[in-house]
Amino acid sequence: MIRIFLLLFCLTFSYGAVAQSNDTSAYLTQRLKINSLLADRSARFGQYDLSLNARTGIFGLQTKQDLKNSNEILRAIILNDNNIFRELKILMNYKDQQVQQVQSTASSTKKRIAGYMLSIKNLQEQNEMLKERADKVEAKTNTSTYIIILLSLIIVGGGIFFYTKLKPSV
Repeated sequence: MIRIFLLLFCLTFSYGAVAQSNDTSAYLTQRLKINSLLADRSARFGQYDLSLNARTGIFGLQTKQDLKNSNEILRAIILNDNNIFRELKILMNYKDQQVQQVQSTASSTKKRIAGYMLSIKNLQEQNEMLKERADKVEAKTNTSTYIIILLSLIIVGGGIFFYTKLKPSV
């Protein structure tokens, strides 16, 4: 019976480990995706900074093309930021899912522990009842043994008494 409990216990934890490793790999993949988007944003921001300092016009002034390039780079940064926010939301959903999974695992573990404790309590009560029953049976056998010994002594004593009374005196 203990082997069955241990087998079920091991199977439960191995299933949880496989499910968690899948979630963890998806979470890590999402983090890598966000990190690459952040690196891309940093590179574009560097380009934007350079474009702001670009002055290709006469007397070192900015031209419309310089401003247009700066605006395009800024637009790409904003689009990248939107992608980052979208991916962060997905990442947060993964995290929320992991939290819910941990909570449900904790809840089911508490229920199983309560069930185990109840089973242990019932088994302890049965054990006590069996001990009391064994003590009663032992007391009865002790009493029966004393009665049998007493009766045997009475019979042997009576036999000796009658044998000596009935024996002709010589």
